[in-house]
Formats: sequence, structure tokens, C-alpha cells
Amino acid sequence: MSGMTTRLTTAQALVRYLAAQHTQVDGERVPLFAGCWAIFGHGNVTGMGEALQHQQSRLPTFRAHNEQAMAHAAIAYAKASQRRRMMACTTSIGPGATNMVTAAALAHVNRLPVLLLPGDVFASRRPDPVLQQVEDFNDATVSANDCFRPVSRYFDRIMRPEQLLDSLPRALSVLTDAADCGPVTLCLPQDVQPEAFDWPESFFEPVLHVPARPRADRQRLARAAEWLNEAERPLVVSGGGVLYSGAEKRLGRFTERRGIPVAETQAGKGALPWGHATNVGALGVTGSEGANAMAAEADVVLAIGTRLQDFSTASNTLFNPNARVIAINPCRHDAIKAGALALSGDADETLAELEDLVSTDTAVPEWRERVASARDDWDRTITAAFTAPASGLPGDAHVLGVLDGFASDATTVVCAAGGLPGELHKLWRASGPGSYHLEYGYSCMGYEIAAGIGIKLADPAREVVVTVGDGSYLMMNSELATAVAMGLDLTVVLLDNGGFGCIERLQTSCGGDSFNNLFPADRPSRVDFAAHAAALGAQAVHVPDLEGLAAALDAARERGGVNVIVIDTDPLHATAEGGAWWDVPVAEVSDSATVRDALGAYHKVRKP
Repeated sequence: MSGMTTRLTTAQALVRYLAAQHTQVDGERVPLFAGCWAIFGHGNVTGMGEALQHQQSRLPTFRAHNEQAMAHAAIAYAKASQRRRMMACTTSIGPGATNMVTAAALAHVNRLPVLLLPGDVFASRRPDPVLQQVEDFNDATVSANDCFRPVSRYFDRIMRPEQLLDSLPRALSVLTDAADCGPVTLCLPQDVQPEAFDWPESFFEPVLHVPARPRADRQRLARAAEWLNEAERPLVVSGGGVLYSGAEKRLGRFTERRGIPVAETQAGKGALPWGHATNVGALGVTGSEGANAMAAEADVVLAIGTRLQDFSTASNTLFNPNARVIAINPCRHDAIKAGALALSGDADETLAELEDLVSTDTAVPEWRERVASARDDWDRTITAAFTAPASGLPGDAHVLGVLDGFASDATTVVCAAGGLPGELHKLWRASGPGSYHLEYGYSCMGYEIAAGIGIKLADPAREVVVTVGDGSYLMMNSELATAVAMGLDLTVVLLDNGGFGCIERLQTSCGGDSFNNLFPADRPSRVDFAAHAAALGAQAVHVPDLEGLAAALDAARERGGVNVIVIDTDPLHATAEGGAWWDVPVAEVSDSATVRDALGAYHKVRKP
């Protein structure tokens, strides 16, 4: 870099650089970074705070109430934007920074881009130890921000201003890469942020990031096509990479012409609408009966854009052990799982090439016919699961039945943890891309409400309905106040089952007694969630039953703004149909007869 220079602080240069990055969405050039979430403290207010204040027109700043939550919102924004756009997050040092570590892990697991800019201790060490500084008595270079190292795709600590000239392009290469995509952490010592430097003007020239579409090896493509042409019972597993590639239309055409059933992971759900001719529903531990049965019989499995994690594969027990596995994934680490023939490439590009190589007479007629019958059978199961009980509290599925009748094609349902994700994966009839937003890679309690904000910012035209359990709500609800302050339309359906109902069911199913998960039935008082949400500025109501829920949803849609609807639910109810085994080890020694019985059952199912 040479030529003209401009004198800016490190923070000013960083903000200006981010504002100069652009991407292309639907043929339109737009800023790559939609904004920066910020909670200011003594480690960033005079550096990043000053810089952001003067760039509001180019890089908007959003204020949150919790650092983990604001990073969740940024991650959800990237997911809802199919990784085409993203956000940054800046914090002070100490607890402000480490609050974001959980969110970094979430983004890392889910392969989602977010730029984390935590403040750090003094590079000069003049006033050490400063407020909130973690001191390692054996290593003076360690700070609390080293916690980000294992959960970042790229990590750097900017000890001199000019290091940004090298570090920022590296950071952008990771954030925009299909294979390495994930969180980037640039630690910013509080004395370096306001330090001035003469920056080359060329460093701030606008850059257009067009997503690369890597193509698979030709020889491996030919072998994959050969396997698919020989297959009698092929199956496609649709993962999140289908959506990030924009390959959903091609996937629909490719499988329909060849009669290949498509089973969905949590991240891949919605790539094909529920009514699509090849969609057989959810796969794995929280899967449909038809999809899981076909996975057990398939002779070739084409896994597209999926990590093949334990819930999708029933802890590596679901697929026919004699099946050949082909994996389309730009990330080689994911492409080689399950001993797969790795097609390291973009989903849309690779499917396009396979279209020319794979016969339209792939599946045998009986296999093609099973797709429709499997979907019809499961559709009846969904309807039955949604049917309200004659008496007693409703279960999660009954609440979802009301939401199913309420949702339109423009509705996005949001969830992350507890029993709800399993019921949603099994039962929700997704209308297409953007209608289903589940974080189930890290299954992080507290993601839900913050995610609703990120989704709404990514696509203001969508109606966002957040489903959340009482346990998750109590862990992180502060961003209700943020949504109110931002003037967003957001509906939150809060299911109060009196504790951690999902883990209660897991505990007892493995032989344990009910312990430490549910509040006692005779506890002095329950949390008044409606009053709490109202205190944060939301319009909130506690409804007595499913009819009340339906009426409250209609009223929230009519009224707009931030609405919280609370309904009491049964902690023990779950949809029994569907599903598959999940490897949850049982205590090998116990005084409990029920635990010993559970151990025996576990060993009968577990494979070596």
C-alpha cells in the first residue's frame, strides 16, 4: 500500500474499514456489515465508542442490555441473511468481554459469521493491573480474552495500530469463506484503540465480497454419480448448507426428477416446504418415522451441507451400515464424516454438476412411492399430536398446533433449547426458506429472544414468533427491553412448565428420580412472567388455555409492537411418535434399581 495517508485512531480505522466492505444480495450491492452492537465500558467507550459515534450513517450502532444476547442477535442476523451479511459486537474488558464467549461457541458450532471486538488490558502495561484485569502469575501475555481462542475461527490481539493492515483482511477472508466461516475475535487493548497512526487511503477503498462457489473434484463427482446411478434406495439429507448456498430450488428439482426422498436436519428444515413431493420430514433423534425408516434402508445417502451430528444420525446408528455416503460440503472437516466420499464444494454448484451426470431413473418405483405415503402418514401424526387434550394442561405440541393455525407463509418461528426444538423439528410444517429458525448446534438457552431481534433486523417484512420455555426465558430476557426500545414487532410465546421439563424427562427416562429440575408443586409462588415482561415494556398477557392463546396471537398481530403471551404447560408431555435412539450414558454403578434397569437397556442398544 502506498500513496496518500490519513491519520486516524486504531478504532476509527477499524470502523472505516468495516464500513467499506460490501456484498451482493439479489443482485444489489449492500453493506456487508449491517451494524455494530455495543455495550460500552471503560475498555472501549473512548476508543470504539468515539469511532462509532461519527460513523452512524455508514455503520449503525445498536445498544443492548447483555453482551451474550447482543452477540446472539448478531449471529441470528447472519443466519437469517444466509451468511451474506453480518454484524460486529464491541464490549469492554473483563465480564463484558467474557459474556460473549458462549455466543462465540454458538457461532463456531453453527458455522455462522460474527465479528467480536472485545476490549482488552493495556498493551503498554503502564497501569497494570487495571480494573477487571485477569492476572496470570506465570504468563504476562494472558488476558481474559484468551477464552475466545478455542471458540474462534480466527483470533488476534491488536498490540499495534498497524497490525490491522494485516489482521482485518484475514478476518474478512474467514468471515466470508464458505468452509472456514465462523466467529472472528479481534481483541483491542484499551490504550491501542485511541492510538493514532497514518493509514494508507487505499486501505479504505470499497471492497465487494461475492461469495465464492468452490467446485468439487471431477473424479469424485464421477464416482458419486456412479453410486447414485447404481442406487435403488437413495436418500438426501438436507442440512443448513443448502440454505446458505441458495440451493433449495435446485435441490427440489434434482430430487423430484429422480424420485429421491429428502430428510431434514434442524438447520436444513425449510429448504423444501413440507408439501414438496420429495420431503419426508425430520431426520434423527427428533425425526419422523418415515424419514428414519428410509434412512435405515437407504443404499446411498447424499448428505448436503450438514455436520452429521449426533441428533441427525441417532448417535451414528441411524443409517444403513452398508450404505454408501456422499457428502457435499465446502468444509473438508464436515465432508469426510461418516466415511463419506467427500465432494468439497458449494451445494448449488455441485448439484448442478450432478444433474448432468445422474440419471432421472435413479430410485426404484417402490422407493418413489414410499415418499408420498411416508409424508401422508406423518401428516396424520402431526394433526393428531396438535389435537388439544380433553383435560389438563396442554403440552408443547398442543401449543404448536395453535401456532400452526396462526402462522402464515411470512411467519418465522424461532427456538433454541429444551423440549420445544424436538417438537418443532418433528411437527412443524415449514412453508419454505426463512420460515424456520432453530439454533440446535449449540442448543443455547437464552438465544431465542435476542435471535428474534436479529431476524427482524435482517428481514423486517417477516412476522417473527419466538417460542421459549420458562427456564430459557429466566436465563436471558433482557433483550425484550431492547426490542421495545427499537420499536420492533416481535411476538414471544412463553411456555411455563415450572422448570426444566425437557431434562426432567431425560433424567427419568434414564432411570433417575425426579431431582433438581422442576420447582416443587407446592412452592410459595410462581413467577409472574406476564408482569415481568410488562415491566420490561412489552405488552404481556397470561392466557388460561389454548383458546386464549389463539385469541392473544390474533390480538398481538393486530396490535403490533413487542408482545409476550404466557401459557402454562405440562412438563411431562412429549410426542411419542417418531424419533430415534440418542446415546446418553447411564451410571454403571447405582443404588437405584431403576438406574440399573436403564443401564441394561442402554447396553442392549449401544453399539461398540
